[in-house]
Amino acid sequence: MKNQYETVFIATPVLSDVQIKEAVSKFRDIITEDGGEIVNEEDWGLRKLAYPIQKKSTGFYHLIEFMAEPSLIEKLETQYRRDERIIRFLTFKLDKYAAEYSEKRKNNLKAKKTEKEN
Repeated sequence: MKNQYETVFIATPVLSDVQIKEAVSKFRDIITEDGGEIVNEEDWGLRKLAYPIQKKSTGFYHLIEFMAEPSLIEKLETQYRRDERIIRFLTFKLDKYAAEYSEKRKNNLKAKKTEKEN
């Protein structure tokens, strides 16, 4: 049975735009190759970290929300650990309340985006 997950990772700030897109594409492919289905994806951009990690004070944040089998999570997190571009990551299973909140948040972001366009 597929569960709904959300993963956020922070890439090192010394990467170029092309390298960031390549890293995001790699993790997106890992999810989809194993039968996962991406529900939502957000690029939060370069942000200040709460505390220095590996002597870096900023990082590129990226969120991917997806549906997948539980066995995929271990494979995904192993790839995060092996990739030197990733300085932190967090993956968690969404319960029904978190999934509802996520849906509301997505709808609010879409509403704000269309509001700016008009």
